[in-house]
Amino acid sequence: MSSLANQVAVVTGAGRGIGRAIALQFAAAGADVVCVSRTAENSAKVAEEVRATGRRAWAHAVDVADPVAVSAAAEQILAEAGKVDILVNNAGVTRDGLLMRMSDADWDTVLNTNLRGAFLVTKAFSRAFLKQRSGRIINIASVIGLIGNAGQCNYAASKAGLIGLTKSVAKEFGSRGITCNAIAPGFIETDMTAVLDDKLKEGLLKQIPLGTLGQSDDIAAAALYLAGPGARYVTGQVLTVDGGMVM
Repeated sequence: MSSLANQVAVVTGAGRGIGRAIALQFAAAGADVVCVSRTAENSAKVAEEVRATGRRAWAHAVDVADPVAVSAAAEQILAEAGKVDILVNNAGVTRDGLLMRMSDADWDTVLNTNLRGAFLVTKAFSRAFLKQRSGRIINIASVIGLIGNAGQCNYAASKAGLIGLTKSVAKEFGSRGITCNAIAPGFIETDMTAVLDDKLKEGLLKQIPLGTLGQSDDIAAAALYLAGPGARYVTGQVLTVDGGMVM
């Protein structure tokens, strides 16, 4: 039997990169997937890819930083799918810049999407998880939330906050059979890293013992583990998937 058979997963930021890889790996493992993205076009495209595997899929265009939109989407998702077993908070953005030059808007945009968004979406589905006394919540953090990075104080703060949120939710929900864990990806080949110049990439590779950037499927595999039966007794943890960059 597939490891996620008869389960429904909600994946935010599912329109591309890591979120898309998670949605497709979950579908391959037997889950039906709700694909949430900021744009209708991206969410619909990945939902079609999920349906091509033989699984059910729903597409929702949602700004996860908007509490009204998140609440309405969660209500509709639960009505459509009947339940939610797995939630992956993956939606994230960057607005890099040195602190002394960073605008208030760039700070707010990153914190609102990366941290507030995860809070809002988790809260929106919390009653359903608690009522069914089961669920897996997986937050996609970053190694930058563990070690910081010059020019990314907003992003680092958002991801460090996401780790704190993860541990707190794990403690609040654990008695109801709900786990909450985080994945901290290292440098993964996505649209975000595609804009880096070759010299910067060479410098990054020198910091990674495995000597290569990761792939979206590496993070999806970690998410599949945390969502599956093998992680039944794992909660409040940060699984670092970074080629050995942070030890």
